[in-house]
Amino acid sequence: MTNEPEQTTRRGRRGFTPPRHGRQKRRAGVVLPAIAGVLTMAVLLSGGYAAYAYGRLSNGVTKIDAITGNPAKKDDVDGQAQNILLVGDDHRPDNATPEEMAELSTESDGGATNTDTMIVLHINADGSQATMISFPRDSYVDIPGVGKGKLNSAFYYGTLNGGGDTGGAKLLIKTIQNLSGLTIDHYVRVSLLGFYQVVKELGPVDVCLNNAVNDPYSGVDLPKGKSTLDAKQALSFVRQRHGLPNGDLDRNVRQQYFLSQEARKVLSAGTLLNPVKLGNTLAAVGSAIQTDTDLVSLASQLRNLRPANIQSATIPTLGTPTITVNGAPLSIVQVDTVGLPAFVQGLVGEPEEYTKATPAQPASTSVTVLNGSGITGAAGAAGTVLTARGFQVGAPGSSELTKTTQVQYPAGMEAQAKAVAAVVPGAVAVRTSAATGVTLVLGSDGKTVTPVPAAGGAASAPASDAGAAGGAPAASQPAASEPSESSKASGSSEPKPTSTDVKSYGKPGVCIN
Repeated sequence: MTNEPEQTTRRGRRGFTPPRHGRQKRRAGVVLPAIAGVLTMAVLLSGGYAAYAYGRLSNGVTKIDAITGNPAKKDDVDGQAQNILLVGDDHRPDNATPEEMAELSTESDGGATNTDTMIVLHINADGSQATMISFPRDSYVDIPGVGKGKLNSAFYYGTLNGGGDTGGAKLLIKTIQNLSGLTIDHYVRVSLLGFYQVVKELGPVDVCLNNAVNDPYSGVDLPKGKSTLDAKQALSFVRQRHGLPNGDLDRNVRQQYFLSQEARKVLSAGTLLNPVKLGNTLAAVGSAIQTDTDLVSLASQLRNLRPANIQSATIPTLGTPTITVNGAPLSIVQVDTVGLPAFVQGLVGEPEEYTKATPAQPASTSVTVLNGSGITGAAGAAGTVLTARGFQVGAPGSSELTKTTQVQYPAGMEAQAKAVAAVVPGAVAVRTSAATGVTLVLGSDGKTVTPVPAAGGAASAPASDAGAAGGAPAASQPAASEPSESSKASGSSEPKPTSTDVKSYGKPGVCIN
């Protein structure tokens, strides 16, 4: 058993010192949803206890400088909305007693620093609606300064060479911002023991399953239908991945569901009107959290939030293949990185500047077409139709595979993007700082440019798999980019894009698989 983080495609310039995991018991099952403390605190403070709570929260909270500078307004795609990165790690604090370790069904981790749960809590401007966006820990992503690696190792690499927890937080934040296109405004990290203590103080939580489960790895053993969980059972419930059809992806659903039910628990009169329970819960929250900000101020932004208004979603993926990295097999979650910004925008809404923009004239609009559909010649065919419509079209190119057809554009080119989107029904216009001009990325959803209407009003169909403008044959056009030899899935066919639908688990009577 290795104690090193999951492999990357190359060693980072940050140096390399193997982390000390030291996990001897249920190593694969020890994960931390640990976000309940934040939602608990937020809802508790929304009940008018801010003055009382401040004293309870001010002791024990660790402040770190995780957020670096303010992003340019043009790069902040959701305006006044707030994005809080909620992180759960599997680290057991040094002061955890042997009895607490036994209760958690684990042992000392020797200082592990990998993060096992990462959720961006997106809160709209007035604080009345929120969406929990889960990022699977095994997502194989670009880690700045390191290379390709699993998302849960980004924090570890940031701690190297004296970076510490602050360096870990900053690198994780940068990785998620680059991946999603969202600007992270605040950061909150909770430990394994912290999660357990918060749930223990809140008391039993009700859950409902569509099927009975018995998983010896996580320790969960529950019947079909409703169950009431104590803190130990709750920890097992949210860390289960064995025996679930989609493994880690279904574990994200467990975490989202539990947090929504926990929020319902917090709002009950039994919590809000019980000063002893309230005080103990706040003390547990305060001692469990590491953050960049004043928790009371943060919670005040959520004063209008109610469980039924908390949505849950998981980023879109292209499967869970086993790839080969540095000669060794590695099981990953393959993220639809191209389609992710469009997915996020579908949750947070399109920028106001785009909504208000008037489409530009085709003749004044330059566009490049990239093929992310996997169909040879698709970019060339679309480019031919755009040229016929009067657009200025560059040479076609290729993109990584993606499900979602989208029109990518930088801030300031909303009018041109809107002109292209108008002739590609169903395409999502996405503002991104990664784009230098308007770019149509074709996805596997089959959406493409509407043909120019022929005489008499009927649309003329483009030549099947036509080449690029200029008559090049389809075979000469670049198809969607293929994975490199070092990262091909073992024996897998072309992956099928998937993502969890947006759910609302905070409503009464909701059951999950």
